[in-house]
Order: sequence, then C-alpha cells, then structure tokens
Amino acid sequence: MAAFAEGCFWCSEHIFEAVEGVENVISGYAGGKTLNPTYELVNTETTGHAETVLVYYDPKVISYAELLKVFFTSHDPTTFERQGPDKGNSYRSIIFYSTPEEKTLAEKAKVDFAKSFKNSIVSEVKPLTAFYQAEEYHQDYIQHNRYSQYVMGVSIPRYELFKKTYKGKLKK
Repeated sequence: MAAFAEGCFWCSEHIFEAVEGVENVISGYAGGKTLNPTYELVNTETTGHAETVLVYYDPKVISYAELLKVFFTSHDPTTFERQGPDKGNSYRSIIFYSTPEEKTLAEKAKVDFAKSFKNSIVSEVKPLTAFYQAEEYHQDYIQHNRYSQYVMGVSIPRYELFKKTYKGKLKK
C-alpha cells in the first residue's frame, strides 16, 4: 500500500483507481495530529491533516516508483497548500512513505521530476504514522456523484488532463 495527498481526495481516488495494478483506493486523512478527524474538522484547517488516498496495489503489476509518476503527473506539486480551487493545508501535496526504501524513492522522484516543472516542487515527504478513513460518502465519490458541479468542473477535467499526460498503463 502507498499513501499520497495531492488536493481533493475525490480527484486523487478516481485517478489512482484508473491505473493498471491498483486494486483499491481509500479516501481519508493523514499527516496531522488530531485523532479520528472528520471531514468537517479537517476543513477547519486546524488538524494538520491533508486529504489523502491510501492506494492498495499489486507490486507485480505496478511498482512504487510508477505510483510516484502517477502522483507527479496527476496534480501540480508546485502549488503550496492548494490544488485548483481548493485552498488550505488540508490540500497540500505529500508523499507518505512506510519504509526507508519508499522514502529514498520518493526523494529521488522529487528531484527527477523537478526539471518537469517551471516552479519548485513543494511536495512534502513524510512518514505515514496514521491514516483515518474518510466518511463513507467520500468513498468512490465521483462514481456516485458524476454530475455534481465540482466533479464536472474540477475532478473530470483533472482526470482528463492526467490521461493525456501519463504515459503508463491505464485500465480499460
């Protein structure tokens, strides 16, 4: 499993679920100090948590390094505490690692992808110390709310841009 924060978890979940080798993606919260945070509490920007996705994947099909490519091609890692219309520390860019090897790969990917962006990458690289699953209505949000204004105006355009940019294998 791997964990990433890159803005709205609805968008991130939809993107990672489209990648070959990803088995399941759970929306939730990580990176803060508050125990058992809720969506309403995280949105106060006082918990330190970021909207995060926990990505379950088959390492025989997709590597952690490839998931890092998904991370860097599916959002703007140069914007501080913001993705699209969403602002605040709960929308910051973070690669969470669980092992020393993942930390090394994350730091290397950050350096390697730096040349792809005009501005400096601000993504944090942090240990995953806790993950709190978001409320049920956030899981598979785009699948269940395809025609909501946010999904149509933000999530789907972000996904379409990712599909054009990402050079890896997507599910059919």
